[in-house]
Amino acid sequence: MRSWRKSISLILLLSDLAIITVVVFVTQVMWLGFGAEFRDDLPYWLISTLIALAWVWSLGLNDSRSHRILGSGWTEQLRVISASLRLFGVIAIIAYLAKADLARGFLLLSLPIGLMALLLSRAAWRGWLRHRRAAGAYAAKALLVGTTSSVTHLANELRASPNAGFTAIGVCLPTASLGDAGGYISARRERIPVVGDFDNIIAAMRDTGADTLVIASANEIPAAQLKRISWSLEAGHQHLVLSPGIMDVAGPRMHIRPVAGLPLIHVETPSFSHGQRFVKRSFDLLISGLSIVILSPLFLILSLIVRATSHGPAFFLQERVGRGGRHFRMVKFRSMVVDAEEQLEEVRNQQVGLGNEVMFKLRDDPRITKVGRVMRKFSLDELPQLFNVFAGSMSLVGPRPPLPREVEMYAAHVHRRFLMKPGITGPWQVGGRSTLSWEETVRLDLSYVENWSLANDLLILIKTVRVVLAPGDTAH
Repeated sequence: MRSWRKSISLILLLSDLAIITVVVFVTQVMWLGFGAEFRDDLPYWLISTLIALAWVWSLGLNDSRSHRILGSGWTEQLRVISASLRLFGVIAIIAYLAKADLARGFLLLSLPIGLMALLLSRAAWRGWLRHRRAAGAYAAKALLVGTTSSVTHLANELRASPNAGFTAIGVCLPTASLGDAGGYISARRERIPVVGDFDNIIAAMRDTGADTLVIASANEIPAAQLKRISWSLEAGHQHLVLSPGIMDVAGPRMHIRPVAGLPLIHVETPSFSHGQRFVKRSFDLLISGLSIVILSPLFLILSLIVRATSHGPAFFLQERVGRGGRHFRMVKFRSMVVDAEEQLEEVRNQQVGLGNEVMFKLRDDPRITKVGRVMRKFSLDELPQLFNVFAGSMSLVGPRPPLPREVEMYAAHVHRRFLMKPGITGPWQVGGRSTLSWEETVRLDLSYVENWSLANDLLILIKTVRVVLAPGDTAH
């Protein structure tokens, strides 16, 4: 029986082959005609065939179809982009060195069209895979091993992230903890059975049908026993995954350095070079500047609507805390009545709170105007923050800009979010907004700050568009 890993890889292989073949040959016909020849007795369709096969091969060589990255989004897409650019770079170099008169227009058309088609195809397959994984299919059957607290935490995280492709089907605990567990552990209202202790892990894998062993806490397992367990796994069919217990550290900051046979994980402390800040600032200036110009008619229309439908100015200025703890004035379209701040305490005592203990929100806030409620639903009230971005007090993507009264409640480690400018959107915007607990909000913001990359900013912006087009929570 073919495993789901091989089935997925085969599906992607056939999909890549079909897309690349169509793009390369259609581009050839469009640019050169059907019967074009590269040289005497060497038709262009043969060149196109070689390019298509090399393209499919390079995608596989770069592990873009590996089951380990399927469903991971940017990792998969970056590998597709990297493999494609490298291949066409090699083709260009070979053509130059061989002094081959390869049609440049043909290549210049094939690369962007094919790359776009591949990315769209992968996005469609990724959506299908996530849907199937949410139903419990196409996922590794994982046996979790560790202490009760470590496996419970890991099980909760895996349940919360079905896209990761792990389904916990059993747990092995230390012998001393078996009685306390009561036969199962609870993970997000689901029970995962305890199937053994550390002495019968391989038997537990066989009994449960697990194909992946996840060590959530290796401190209680002797190194010699862990080595024997790894040797006992069936090569190619059973997999070993070690969780280092380090939360929210991105791959580029983690490096494995073998020392005397021990795989030591080196985690770099977060730092932001002048080059990184320059790239982020340049991106902010470019996008905010273009957006302000393009959206200026919308700004005018919304301003007139706000002024015409309620008493007061079109814009609302509010003091927020930015990078380095410096205060700035954040601008938004006014979505509340003019004296909203004066009514806050009165309304707070009458309404049910949303959010969390630090970022307090109000459900069905009566201070919001009718037009303001519509603008908030689609985040239109936040568009003027583009001026904050252009001026330099905010960024397009970053931690949520807090109020000074919120900062007074911060624990010491939360101030780490001030290493970067606050953003119009961020991980909090696409991760749940007002439904998040304070701990989860902090975790998302600090993870973003400590693992910043331009690719992640682009991903958050794309996700923000999806959230805005399918609005839910309006408290912000």
